[in-house]
Amino acid sequence: MIELKSIDKKFGPIHAVNSLTANINDGEVFGVIGTNGAGKSTLLRMIAGVLKPDNGEILIDGEPVYENPEVKSRICFLPDNTWFLPNSTPAQMADYYKIFYPDFDTRRFLDLLSKLNLDKDRKLRTFSKGMKRQTAVLLGICTGAKYLLCDEGFDGLDPAVRQAVKSLFALEIMNRNFTPVIASHNLRELEDICDHVGLLHRGGMLFSENLEEMKFHVNKIQCVLTDPVKIESLLKELSVVKYEKRGSMIMIVARGTKHEIMEIVNSKDPVFSEVLPLSLEEIFISETEVAGYDIKDLLL
Repeated sequence: MIELKSIDKKFGPIHAVNSLTANINDGEVFGVIGTNGAGKSTLLRMIAGVLKPDNGEILIDGEPVYENPEVKSRICFLPDNTWFLPNSTPAQMADYYKIFYPDFDTRRFLDLLSKLNLDKDRKLRTFSKGMKRQTAVLLGICTGAKYLLCDEGFDGLDPAVRQAVKSLFALEIMNRNFTPVIASHNLRELEDICDHVGLLHRGGMLFSENLEEMKFHVNKIQCVLTDPVKIESLLKELSVVKYEKRGSMIMIVARGTKHEIMEIVNSKDPVFSEVLPLSLEEIFISETEVAGYDIKDLLL
């Protein structure tokens, strides 16, 4: 487990991370979401032990991470600007990683490169941005590190490759003690991969929630009602987050379980009603409004 206890980090007048507290449990894919400048990169660098918090404490499996080589050996940090040795190839980078991670699985790395059609002997400087990101993620997975920290880890990956990486993460979690932490400003990149998400804003964690639990308690309903009195009654009885009306078609995002909401909707005798898939962005809109923040100031 990663424990973040009231951590602070300043760079001159900039308060990059402000009294942040959160726990990241083992065996789950944790997404850190926030706008550019919210403190995501600084947070990951502190978790990796690259930066030391000005105040507070970071514990990895109960031990401090900063200046602790044994704890750091359980962590692999992939920064947003992928870095490779000058003029190196993927195969050469595997040899380099093996110096710091003796259990690096070279055979598996080369096999995964082949499956993603990445040439192990081609100069990495000739790779596209997406190809470089794929290579970096594969290097991270094959280190065997317990914690894989990815800063903008899916930036530049096409949907098919993102799905392949998601499957790799799931396989790792099934087969060993593995916890990926992925920071991004793009909600859609993380929606189909994260078990748990935390929203970072102005250096602090607004909230940290299990994604499925969040989806369970916020739902989107579409229905057709022609009676204005029943529409008004429906809106009063539901805990409405968002409401749109086009003709007789109504779309409502409301707090509550699917059963609770549909029971109220059906009591108004709608011509038609259905539950629609709810995006991660819509969930965060509802949660940030509860916290008293304007979503336009938080998310792109």
